[in-house]
Formats: sequence, C-alpha cells, structure tokens
Amino acid sequence: MLSLIKELCCLDGVSSAEDAVREFIRAKAEPYADWTRTDVMGNLIVFKKGERATGHKLMLTAHMDEVGFIINDITDDGYLKFAAVGGLDRRVVIGKKVRIGDKKVPGVVGLKAYHLVTAEEEKTVPKLDDMYIDIGAKDREAAEALVALGDLAAFESDAVEFGDGMLKAKAIDDRVGCAVMLRLIQQDLPMDCLFVFSAQEEVGTRGAFGAAFSVTPEIALVLEGTTAADLPGTAAHKRVAAPGKGPVLSFMDGGTAYDRELFELLRRLAQENGIPWQTKDYISGGNDASAIQRTKAGVRVAAVSAPVRYLHTPSSVASVRDFGHMYTLTRKFIEAIAASSNQ
Repeated sequence: MLSLIKELCCLDGVSSAEDAVREFIRAKAEPYADWTRTDVMGNLIVFKKGERATGHKLMLTAHMDEVGFIINDITDDGYLKFAAVGGLDRRVVIGKKVRIGDKKVPGVVGLKAYHLVTAEEEKTVPKLDDMYIDIGAKDREAAEALVALGDLAAFESDAVEFGDGMLKAKAIDDRVGCAVMLRLIQQDLPMDCLFVFSAQEEVGTRGAFGAAFSVTPEIALVLEGTTAADLPGTAAHKRVAAPGKGPVLSFMDGGTAYDRELFELLRRLAQENGIPWQTKDYISGGNDASAIQRTKAGVRVAAVSAPVRYLHTPSSVASVRDFGHMYTLTRKFIEAIAASSNQ
C-alpha cells in the first residue's frame, strides 16, 4: 500500500480541481467495482458488492483534495498574486516550489528580500498579500501566456521514506485514506459497501454533504489524516497525537461528536486484534464527518485517522506502520458491521 500512497501524494488535487486524483483512483477501482459514478460536486462514488447485502448501509469516505493557492492577480512585472485554498500556515509558504494550472507551470513563492525588511516587519509573519509567485516571466504579457486568473497552484514535493519508518510527502492528508479504501475495493468484502472519494473537504467539507445526501448511509466511517503535534516545546496536553502509536480514534473534534457505540466498537476491535491505537489529547480540527452526520435525518459517524506532522505543508510526515494498522482496523470494522446485521 505504501507505493500506492506515494503515487497518490505526488498527484495534484487542490480543492475543486481533484481531476487527476479522481481519474487515477477510478482507473484503479473500476476493475473491482460494481459501479462508479462522479456527481456534480466532483465526488467519486464507488459501489462494491460484498458476500451479502445487509440491513446496514455502510459508507466509507476519504477526501481527495489538498490545500493550495488560487491566482487572483498578475502584476505588470509578471508576478502572480494569490489567495489560499484551504487552511494554509503563512509561515511555511515562503520559498516553496509550486505547480500552477493544467500546464503545471513551475514557480516559487517569493517575498521582499530580507535585507529590505524593517525592524518592525522582522517581528511579524508576512501576510499572503505581501507574497507572490515568481514564474520567471519578464512582464504581465509573458505571464498571461502561461497562467490565467483562477488557476490553482499546488505545492511541488516528492514522496520520500526516511528515518524509522517515516514518510515525507505533501497531501498525506488525505491520500492515505484514499489508499486504504482503494485496497479494500480491490479485495473481497463481507458486505456491500459504498466508498466516497470526496471533493472540497479542505474548503468546508462541501463534497461530502452532497455525496451523503444522495447515498443516504446509516453508518459512515471517515478515513483521514489528523494533526500530530508530538514536537519539542509543545505542552503535553496539546500534543494531540503521535505518529507510530497507531491510528487515531476520535470521540470528538472541532466539528463532530462521534457516535459513542461506534467509537467503542473501534476501540474494542483494536484491542482484540492487537492493533495499537490512540485518541486525540486535544479537541481540535474537523473533517467530512461534520457534514455527513447532519445529512437528512442524521448519520452515525466514526473516524479512523493517521496522525500526520506538519499538515497542509509540502513536507507532511507520517509513520508507515500507522498506514497498515489503519487498513487492518478498517477491515475489522467492516467485518463487525456485517456480522451485527445478522443478529
């Protein structure tokens, strides 16, 4: 599964432009699926028949999109001004390489030279409005030949294994969830399952709401990447989660109070099967569960997440071991839901 995650992470899929990711997933899923469809929001919905149809309508979901930039102005000098797409930390943007639009125009995020910075400016993090993307164009006309207003830009980054079983890549959040679902689709399942590869999660869980409204699941399992803050100088109660200690089982985050019975089921399955697990030590963040839970008459939701350091940067870091444990626990969850439908 690691090679699959690497391939997925190297694809560009800024929110609302998930096309490359969606088509890659579709090509991998279609030989094993009973049907696939793409809805108007860009969600890829895949149905896989299991050994039996059950009374539970189970949906598994992971989002395809990643954070990035949108071009909103071109200066007379040929520089590109931009706004954030999704939650970007201004501190990690400066000097990063990006790819822009369908042409994948290379660029770098620039800022006023350090020797021109005032003493007061040195004390603050620059605003995005003060930054620009340099594509090497000599003027506006040259830039407009390559880039148009509204084009999206993604971080340029490779996927590299390093250290004690760690992976560095962009978009681990949430290509890891996509990879887990793809691997499940490619195997026999104990029950019918609907898989939603959602769009536009990073800009307000927009895709998942429409997908859940059309699918109308009874139970939804969200597979995600979540914040890891096991870093020097971070207070113990704010460390959230740590890579290498197993998947994160959420009981609550900034957008969702999770179904207690499903949370306890996941915890029991992890303990019974020797799967390391952890919970968030700090209530923060959110994911597609917040939109799914509120759909129509309501949906029971649970979440299994891989802890990821430096989320929403071109150099996110996660543990390869956690990926395997995340897959195993998800498989056990499907088996448990299938078994419970016969009782």
